[in-house]
Amino acid sequence: MAACQTVTDDCHKKPVSMEITDMPQEERPIGIFDSGVGGLSVVRALHLLVPREDIIYLGDTARLPYGTKSPKTVVRFSCEDAEFLLRHRVKALIAACGTVSAWALEALQNRFEVPVIGVIEPGVQAALKTTRNHRFGVMATNATVRSMAYPRAIHRACEAAKVFTCACPLLIPLVEAGWTNHRVTRMVLREYLAPLRRQRIDTLILACTHFPLLTAAIHEVVNHRVALVDCAEACARYSSEYLGKWQLLCRKRRRPGMIQAFVTDESDRFNELAAQFLGKSIAPAMQVDLPASPGRRGLKLPAWVSGPR
Repeated sequence: MAACQTVTDDCHKKPVSMEITDMPQEERPIGIFDSGVGGLSVVRALHLLVPREDIIYLGDTARLPYGTKSPKTVVRFSCEDAEFLLRHRVKALIAACGTVSAWALEALQNRFEVPVIGVIEPGVQAALKTTRNHRFGVMATNATVRSMAYPRAIHRACEAAKVFTCACPLLIPLVEAGWTNHRVTRMVLREYLAPLRRQRIDTLILACTHFPLLTAAIHEVVNHRVALVDCAEACARYSSEYLGKWQLLCRKRRRPGMIQAFVTDESDRFNELAAQFLGKSIAPAMQVDLPASPGRRGLKLPAWVSGPR
């Protein structure tokens, strides 16, 4: 088998100064967004790694799920999410959503002058370090699977790798319903994962940030000989290393970092699930309206996108 290489860091340019100058850049919060609660798995992992960082989270709950939307719509929604967070003077953006990372990351990086980090490259890097036989399974949303983003990223580093994808749309509402250890969820997992098991994979990438809450149930289905790669955890580790590299971490702060959540729809259910995802309670999420992104003619899809397949 051909030797495989580590995925290179091609996702960001060096951070540049923003026009807002009343706060040192390293003291500004980190902005994280997703279509719902799934991205809180990235918030949790990042908060454990850099506990003194302030985090602002946006869950676009009024328009979830993104995984069933067209690429053009995902790009537009993602830019509107980012515009909202940038109004809160964030120093970096983390797209804690596999669908956004697959379809909109390039557009976000081209449009905004802060670092923009997705979940795909960090997850692929972690998977390449984990595998023994270079046979990978990928659990993701319909849109992420259609994008072929994971096979492309893996094959850039290892041409001989075998990548098998599986769209798992039913798992997201099951997680949102709190059915992470329910017999129905295990039944759905067995149905989804059966084709991947037949392909003799040794590494399974959890390519949706909802899926880390299903780790125990997934292990039960695939057995412990298959390594699970948590893209949320990989993204958090990558983000902390990246921000540290560019001296964007707040080293002087003594208090614990604060987590402030915003949602675009009714917040009660989000608040219940937030405690489950984060492992602790935070201040209740605030409901907000997102302004339409100005200059929509400038929202361009990546060159390789030709629309849903």
